[in-house]
Amino acid sequence: MSATADLHTLTGAYAANALDDAERARFEEHLALCPSCAQEVRELTATVARLAMASAVAPRRAMKDEVLGRIATVRQDVPRGEPDPGPATKPRRAPRSQGASRWALAACLAAAVAFGGTTVWQHQRAQEAREQARQVQEQARERSQELAEVLAAPDARARTGEIDGGASGTVVVAKSLDKAVFVADGMARPPRGKVYQLWFNDGDAMRPAGLMDPDRPTEAVLMRGEVGDARGMGITVEPAGGSKEPTSTPVALLTFPS
Repeated sequence: MSATADLHTLTGAYAANALDDAERARFEEHLALCPSCAQEVRELTATVARLAMASAVAPRRAMKDEVLGRIATVRQDVPRGEPDPGPATKPRRAPRSQGASRWALAACLAAAVAFGGTTVWQHQRAQEAREQARQVQEQARERSQELAEVLAAPDARARTGEIDGGASGTVVVAKSLDKAVFVADGMARPPRGKVYQLWFNDGDAMRPAGLMDPDRPTEAVLMRGEVGDARGMGITVEPAGGSKEPTSTPVALLTFPS
């Protein structure tokens, strides 16, 4: 942080714990004398706390059971390299007719082929389930990094408002990144076949900014698109997949922080 840096712009980085020790000490001295920054830090700190819960992505409910079930059915490799006990220690077997031996061999081969095919299929399914879980974790990691980037921006500003149904929402805007994050808390589930859609409010028009997960009452969403000249945001209930323009009365309208 340079000597001429504006300490007022460090509220977001301070709330996100993104300052080094020297920067933190200087900012805390400033914070004790600046009520507006203190208020901004309180809002951003509360948003960071909600974000920690809202940004987690849970795998679909059946994934864990599927992975455990499939792994349990996959045969483990048998130990290799065991010494041959030798003819002296091998048990004697009762003589069998040549015909019976052939039938037994054929049955064993058929069983081996069937069991081997099932094992391969089960192994592939287990591998697929593990890969799906890995992808979910990777997406959650990338999503959290994107959200944290906005919150830690030097010029991050937050504003909280009420949403129909008793829920609340906080929007965090980072003009330097031209990005915004919306954090919902306690959203009611939308009607069947509907979703909550976010919009940038450009004053004379509403611009699509992404969809929310209808199964998550608490969620953090990186709004899609650039903030640009948007003055605020809105939330409407739209058909699954979203709409090009709002088709219902907004359940919330929030003005972006200055």
